Amino acid sequence: MLLVASVTKDRLKKQPAADAMGLDKLRVIRSEIPAVTHVDNSARIQTVDQKNNPKFYKFLCEFYKQTHCPVVINTSFNVRGEPIVCTPEDAYKCFMNTEMDYLVLENFIIEKNQNMRQQQREPEMISKILD
Repeated sequence: MLLVASVTKDRLKKQPAADAMGLDKLRVIRSEIPAVTHVDNSARIQTVDQKNNPKFYKFLCEFYKQTHCPVVINTSFNVRGEPIVCTPEDAYKCFMNTEMDYLVLENFIIEKNQNMRQQQREPEMISKILD
C-alpha cells in the first residue's frame, strides 16, 4: 500500500534558524533518512506485510534488527541519464559503475569488495553466478 505520511519527530534533524532558499532548500538534510524526506518533512511510504510478501517482510525485520533503521529505500534502479535496469546483466553493470556496496538478485547477494572496485568485471560474470 502506498501512503504519504509525516516523518516522525524523533527521526527529524534540527534545522538551522534561517531556511535555505531556492534549490539549496532541496539539499537540507531533514531527517535520519534524507533520501526519502521531502521538504515538508513527509515521505512516500510503502508498507509490506508478512502475509502478502513473507520473504521481503523477513528481510525487513532482519534489516531492522541489525541496523535499528525501520526502512529501506525503494527507488528506480538506474543512474541519471541511463535507462532503468531491466535485466540481471544491466543490474550488474550499473552496480559495478556506482558506489553501491551490495547487489541483491533473487536469492543471491553480491558484495563489491576492494578488488572488484579496482578492476571492472565482465557482465558475463553475473550469468555464472545465477546459473
